[in-house]
Amino acid sequence: MNAIKILWVDDEIELLKPHLLFLEKKNYDVSTCNNGAEAIECVDDGNFDVVFLDENMPGLSGIETLTKIKAKLPNLPIVMITKSEEEYIMEEAIGSKIADYLIKPVNPNQILLSLKKNLDHSRLVSEKTTSTYQQEFRQISLDLAMVNTYDEWIDLYKKLVHWEIQLESIDDPGMIEILESQKEEANSQFFKFIQKNYQGWFEGEEKPLLSHNLFEEIIVPQIKKEKTLLIVIDNLRFDQLRVLEPIINNYYKKEEEISFFSILPTATQYARNAIFSGLTPLEMSKKHPDYWKNDTDEGGKNLFENEFLEAQLKRLKLDIKHEYFKITSMPKGRDLAANFKSIKDNDLTVIVYNFVDMLSHSRTEMEMIKELASDDKAYRSLTLSWFKNSPLLEMIQKAQEYGLKLIITTDHGTINTKKPSKIVGEKSISSNLRYKTGRSLTYTDKEVYAVKNPEDIQLPSIHMSSSFVFAKEDYFFAYPNNYNHFVKYYKNTYQHGGVSLEEMIIPCIIMDPK
Repeated sequence: MNAIKILWVDDEIELLKPHLLFLEKKNYDVSTCNNGAEAIECVDDGNFDVVFLDENMPGLSGIETLTKIKAKLPNLPIVMITKSEEEYIMEEAIGSKIADYLIKPVNPNQILLSLKKNLDHSRLVSEKTTSTYQQEFRQISLDLAMVNTYDEWIDLYKKLVHWEIQLESIDDPGMIEILESQKEEANSQFFKFIQKNYQGWFEGEEKPLLSHNLFEEIIVPQIKKEKTLLIVIDNLRFDQLRVLEPIINNYYKKEEEISFFSILPTATQYARNAIFSGLTPLEMSKKHPDYWKNDTDEGGKNLFENEFLEAQLKRLKLDIKHEYFKITSMPKGRDLAANFKSIKDNDLTVIVYNFVDMLSHSRTEMEMIKELASDDKAYRSLTLSWFKNSPLLEMIQKAQEYGLKLIITTDHGTINTKKPSKIVGEKSISSNLRYKTGRSLTYTDKEVYAVKNPEDIQLPSIHMSSSFVFAKEDYFFAYPNNYNHFVKYYKNTYQHGGVSLEEMIIPCIIMDPK
């Protein structure tokens, strides 16, 4: 392995002999020069790994030298060393994308730490992350054997998401495989938990916060205190929100994070309508038959979210100024961002943003999206790339300027489906790949959560003898007719509607403007 090459630039370089000897003993290859002009020539010829640059030199100053080197080699790490503690010098250096900033007198260990931070950072983080996860692996395994309540499942799932994001940045596929196996085991256990407990949540037993309770219990108290922007990014998983948060944190600070459970099916027409109506699907079908659509009904299934919201506000006796927007395309998003000032005086503004849902569904249709979102890591990366360049981020920036409280949530998550499960039903069977409803359903018992009487879990029945079945873990339903073609088409695509940690445990964050 070649020695790390360092260029040290200082007009009093002879006084730094002890530092240079220290680095040479550590097997670093150190070259020196005593002015900016010479440094610029050296970096052209030297193929250096890092530059230590004195800020206060005769001739070209450190800042001027930094600017010229960065123009030639923008990715070369440069550590600025200065006697001055003037804030404007720090800001100018940081603005020029320095790698580190040290105040004289520096000791050799400070230099060593800076080198480790800039040149060994990835290796050190990788090693530490791997060793810490190896220790945590045992605890997660113990937790999996003991987890028995919905709060414990929330904690365990958040822990798995944390490690999934940590491990994606290290070069150790073996660790990622181990985590994937833990996620599979967790989803297997979680399915049994839901199968055993879900019906009881609608029969007066202790229950977690569910979709239809979210608005009244979490959002209403915020509206009563201050003007609020509620953003519902549909189909957004916990891990996707985690990678968006650092961008949002530039404008907002998190006050509280709530985790809640999506109702079943984990599909927009059920879970999102439940949020806006404050009702279960069965209650919606009875109280608002003009708005509710069953799976087999003609027309869009979630066209009345605003009407559901208004009915809920009226039921809660909340006389507030509010507006609802659904963004289904980039032009619509740009229009709302451009006219955002018009909503700043609302007590409540609701924005439903459909991008993530379009992305996950288009993945089954477009080969390019399939390539870009081939696994969870790529799916998170694609979501982040979209968000950084979206009108939604512009809206969040403007909301911060107007001092609005920000609440971000979703209706349900999604899972990468890998295993087909055969199902047969009448012609009117619903089309979703992760749940089915209809009469005379034939399926593999061990691969589904089956509910013979939908009203037991607050779902309406399409027919007198209709039942619901929900796919477990990462299964998806396939019909025996043309089975191989169907499986090839939908395998390794992102779907929702069934029972998994990714679909059911979902976040809601409450944020204050910075």
